[in-house]
Formats: sequence, C-alpha cells, structure tokens
Amino acid sequence: MAESDPLLSRARGDSGRDCPADLPACRSVLVGPGATAGWDLCFDQAVVFIEDAVQYRSINHRMDAWSMRLYRWYYSGVCQWVLSFTIFLILSLAFVETPSSFTRTSDVRYRAAPWNPPCGLTESVEGLCLLVFAADLSVKSYLVGWAQFRRNLWLLDYLVVLAVSLTDWTVSLSLACQEHLRVRRLFRPFFLLQNSSMMKKTLKCIRWSLPEMASVVLLLALHLCVFTMLGMLLFTGEKQDDGQDKERLTYFRNLPEALTSLLVLLTTANNPDVMVPAYSKNRAYAIFFIIFTLIGSLFLMNLLTAIIYNQFRGYLMKSLQASLVRKRLGTRAAYEVLCAPAEGGAHPRGAGVRPQDLLHVLKKAQMGGAYKQAIMEKVQSYDDSLLSAHEFQKLFNELDKKVTKEHPPRPEYRSPFLQSAQFLFGHRYFNYLGNLIVLGNLVSICVFLVIDADVLPRDRDDFVLGILNCVFILYYLAEMLLKVFALGLRGYLSYPSNVFDGLLTVILLVLEISTLAVYRFPHPGWKPEMQGLLSLWDMARLVNMLIVFRFLRIVPSMKLMAVVASTILDLIKNMRAFGGILVVVYYVFAIIGINLFQGIIVPPGNSSLAPDNSSVACGSYEQLEYWANNFDDFAAALVTLWNVMVVNNWQVFLDAYRRYSSPWSKIYFVLWWLVSSVIWVNLFLALILENFLHKWDRRGRLQSLSGDPETTYEMSSVELLFRDILEEPTEEELMEKLKHHPHLRLCR
Repeated sequence: MAESDPLLSRARGDSGRDCPADLPACRSVLVGPGATAGWDLCFDQAVVFIEDAVQYRSINHRMDAWSMRLYRWYYSGVCQWVLSFTIFLILSLAFVETPSSFTRTSDVRYRAAPWNPPCGLTESVEGLCLLVFAADLSVKSYLVGWAQFRRNLWLLDYLVVLAVSLTDWTVSLSLACQEHLRVRRLFRPFFLLQNSSMMKKTLKCIRWSLPEMASVVLLLALHLCVFTMLGMLLFTGEKQDDGQDKERLTYFRNLPEALTSLLVLLTTANNPDVMVPAYSKNRAYAIFFIIFTLIGSLFLMNLLTAIIYNQFRGYLMKSLQASLVRKRLGTRAAYEVLCAPAEGGAHPRGAGVRPQDLLHVLKKAQMGGAYKQAIMEKVQSYDDSLLSAHEFQKLFNELDKKVTKEHPPRPEYRSPFLQSAQFLFGHRYFNYLGNLIVLGNLVSICVFLVIDADVLPRDRDDFVLGILNCVFILYYLAEMLLKVFALGLRGYLSYPSNVFDGLLTVILLVLEISTLAVYRFPHPGWKPEMQGLLSLWDMARLVNMLIVFRFLRIVPSMKLMAVVASTILDLIKNMRAFGGILVVVYYVFAIIGINLFQGIIVPPGNSSLAPDNSSVACGSYEQLEYWANNFDDFAAALVTLWNVMVVNNWQVFLDAYRRYSSPWSKIYFVLWWLVSSVIWVNLFLALILENFLHKWDRRGRLQSLSGDPETTYEMSSVELLFRDILEEPTEEELMEKLKHHPHLRLCR
C-alpha cells in the first residue's frame, strides 16, 4: 500500500467500493448538502485520533459523531478530575471508617477512644463513589463496543469488582454496619489501577517477571534451609553456660526460630547480635555467619536485583513499544481521515493533507500549548502544498522534543548608564554573587546555632544575629528589585527560581518588619520573647533556612552533579506509576493487617502477654516501647508496614506478633517484606539505573553534537525516557492495524 493512500472512501469514479453502511465514513460524499457534514465528521475524527496519539490511547473505539462527543467529554479535564477525586475519596474512607484513625496517637497506652462515624455516613459516600464507577464502566463499555468489551480483561474485572463491592455494600447496610469483614475494602485499590494505563503496564511487567524472580527466591529458600539445618546441628551446647547453648536457646531453639533468625540476618537487621553468643565463646563460629551473609545477602540478593532489572526492563520495553505503536497509529489514522486527492488528480497516490485542514484540527485538539504552537508553526511553513504521510508524522515528533521556554524581551533603556546597569544586574555573575551571599547567610546561621546550643534561651544575646539578618534581608530585597529592573517584571517572573526567591524575600521582609515593630531594632542584650509556640524572631530564623534552596541553583553549572540532579527530577516525574503500585500494595496489606491483628496489642498490665518494662527482655517490643506500631486503625497500619519495609529491627515485630497473635503471623510479615523490600525496592532501583544510564549516555552523545536542541528530549514520561531505544513501527504494520479497526474500514 502506498504511503499516502487514504483510509476512508472518497469520490474516485468506479475505482473503489462503498463503505459498509453501519460504519462511519467521513467523506463518502464530496458534493451536495452532505459534503459539509462529511468534512466536519472528518475533522472530528482527526481531532480524536490526534488526542489519542498524544495520550498514548488506543484508537479502537466508536467513531460516529455522537460517540466522539461522548468520548471527548469523558476524557475532558473536568470529567477526569471528577473520576480521580472519586478514586481518592473512596481510598480515603479507610481513615474514617471503623476503626477510625481520628486519634492524637496510635500508642495503645495513651490512645483515647476514637470517634467512629455513625452507620450510613461513610456508606453513603461510598455508595455515591460506586455509582460514579458504574457510570464510568458503562461509558467505557459503550465506547469500545461489545466485541472489544468481551476481550478486555480489565473491563471484565472492573465489572466483577464493582458487582462484588455493591453486593458487600448492600450487606453492610442490611446488617447495620456490624459485619466483621468488609470484603470490598480489599478491592478499592483496583479502581486506582484500572484508571492508569502506566500502572497497568507496570503490573503486567511484574507479572511477566515473576517466574524469573521465583527462581532466585527458591534459591534463597534453599540457602536458608541448608544453613538452618547446619546451624541447628552446629549449636547444640551441652552446658548451660556454654556459648553454643546460649546461641541455641536464643536463636536456634527450634526450626521456625532458626529460620526466622537467619531470614532476618539475610537483611542484616540482627547482625551481629545473632552471632555474638557463639562468637564470644569461639571465634571460629564467625565463619558460619560470614559465609551465610556472603552467599545470601551479597550474592543471591544482588543477583535477584540484577534479574529483576534485566527482566523487568525487557518486558517494560515491550509494553512501551506498544505505546509507541499506539501513538504512531493515532497520527496515521488522523492523516488518513484528512487525506484529500491532489488538485486535478483522480488517483489517490497524489493525495495528501491540506495544511489549512490540519491547522483547523489542531486548534480543536487538546494538547500542551507549547507543543501545539510548535506544530502549528511547522504546518504554516508548508504554505499550500499537500502534506505526505511522512511529513505529517514528522510534525508530531515535536511532542518528543524538549520545549525551550522563551523569556520575554528585556526592557530597553536609552540612557547609557541604565544600559550598563541593566547589563551588570542581568549578568549571570550577579547570580553568582547572590549565591555567595546566601552561603554567607547559611554559615552565619549555623555558627550561631552551634554557639547557642548550650545556652539557655533566657541567657542568649541575639544582637549580632539580628543585625546580620537585617543586612541579609536588605540585600535580598535589593537583589530582587535590581533583577526586576534588568529583566522587567514579566522577565523576572518567567524564571521559577526568581519567583521562589521573590516570594521568600517578601515573606522574610514581612517577618522582619513585624519583628522590628514588636521587639524594636536589635541592641546589645536584645532577646525577643517567646509568644505562643514560636516568636516572630524564631519564625524569621526558620524561614531563613529556606534560603538553602537558592544555593541549589549552582547544581546545573556543575555537569556531573547536574546529571544526578536531573535524574532525581525525572524520577519524581515518572514515579506516578511506581508510586501507585506501592499505594496499592500498602492499602491491601494494611486492610489485611487490620483484619488479622486489630486489637491484639494490649497496653502493659492489662494482660499476661504485656508484661511491665522491668521484666521484659532487652531489645523486645515492650522494652523498645513500640506500642504505637500496631494494626488498630488504617493510619497506624500504614506506619507499621513502613517500619517493617525499612527492615531495621523488623525482627522485633516478628517476635511481638508471634507472641501476641500466632506463630503463623510471620507469614504475613515475610510476604510483606518480599513484596515491598525485595520486589518493589528492586523495581525502583531498576528505574533509577535506567534513568541515570540514559542520562549519562545521552550526555556523551550531546557532547559530540555541539548541543543541538533538536536532539534533546523532555523526559516528561516513562515512554519518553526510553524513546531513543524503541523501534519505529513500519508502514505496513500501521496500515494492517488500521484495516482491522473495529469501527472504521478501508473503503477501497
């Protein structure tokens, strides 16, 4: 098929065949009253296709006029905001529902009785949320059509989850909210998952990577079992005061205890505690623990990281490759519906897109303003010549390029003196001077904090620091005004760093004026009194510390540090999918933890299981006063899971919940460790490595390209992060997919 062949039917004498009557054809008529309506349908279809390409969405949806209006309304900013707010609202209900998190502390010793909402309050809000999700599912199902709906597992799962949630919600109301288990709470994170295409891709890649992860996990399990048996055979002391016997009684008393001790040692959380009893008796016993740690922590765990990185990256590439095909397919479909035959030519091989038609479509399409402007400027450069498919596609490569923000022109002064002053205060060296002053401000604050650390507040003399603060704030004010003079107000505000500096300067100036008005000008023996939580003077000192962020502006001027800083910024931008996955697993495990362990931690003295601190072992849950770490409400459960994920002292939680609940509770915490610390943290590490390596390689390429801005990309999404290594789909692949569009047909 030729590159410029049109997609839909158009007047060509007898060379083509009619489109099916039940499928929309935008230009099957070129003359008569239907011509205008046909072109309007073409433009609307092109707008939708371009918006699909920009957002990496599938184009396999209904394309008739009414369906496209519904489609654009569904993906409008207001509708998507309502849907996102509904998801946030239903997830937030866990903090309000019984057991409520509305207490000052989660410590079981000091926690007051929480406020629990009356039956029907949160259920009403949840019912409204479920109605919104039902409407969301209905719209999605209609737009993709029944045939696509039956093949879409996410939509089918959406239907099942919604049905289960509505059923469980009805049961709750019928039982007056007295049921012990609310199954629907476990399914709430699904609403977050199904609304994010990138989270779906990430979850699919994790599922595909599980077999390779399982192989290393089995090796870890074998490693644990072998060394557990060796340890139980090795530490069999015969005397009560023998070091071997102390080791056995403390860490190798039985098989579950031995497995737990070595599992915790795998994370190095109990090192060297687990080794000390035997090592104190004979230094040769250290060999056992060193070999175990070398094989488990340094070899197998790092091997697991390498496998996760390699496999996940490979599967993620496949998923992102599919996203790129979606993007190219959307722009190609837009080209096809806008394609018109050349003037005087009856054969479609002379076809192309008129620039004025594309400009009309771009004005209606929703995309970033800077990108739209760049594409429209490119289109206008073609004058009246028809755009080929290659030229049409090349226009939308602007979406991958870095948008350089143009700053407003500087004001023009006629006076030579003012021109010289403008050049001086608008020069980058003036910024360097400001950074040097900021450094001096930070040093002065740190020096006085060190000097006053051992001095009581009533004995401090803040005279010198008060004078220095006045001087620094006056300099910041003068710097702001001089920059406004040199750059103009609009030019000054066009730099985010200047906006931050200016806002900070205004806050500091207001606080300084208020301090001087209340406490007068600094003098020897000047000590601003504390009024309320913080005095104005203390508030000024705290805000002053924000000046440190001004000093971070030196980072871009240091090339190696700039690579690290840009990696961190890109991670923040690209963390939505990975952060969403973490929210899902936290939510699910917190709900499960509440159902398993709610109320089992009791304050000391109320149970034989909670002895007084004077009779507990050193390093235990009670001796460390971990009472606030429990599963009595949703907020407390989240914090407890975080503390376990960090794996510092997580053996304390394993031991406590074994004693208060059951030895089987260890399964819950080990599963959480595997999901959070092993899988998710390693996925996060894979993203960091790929991001940094991409930045580093791109930096090397740009050094050989003399910094051409056309070769740089804005890493605003995970798709663009891997843009340079994805393969472009061929013309045949795109046209083959367009031929099989469920709601459009090639009419020839």
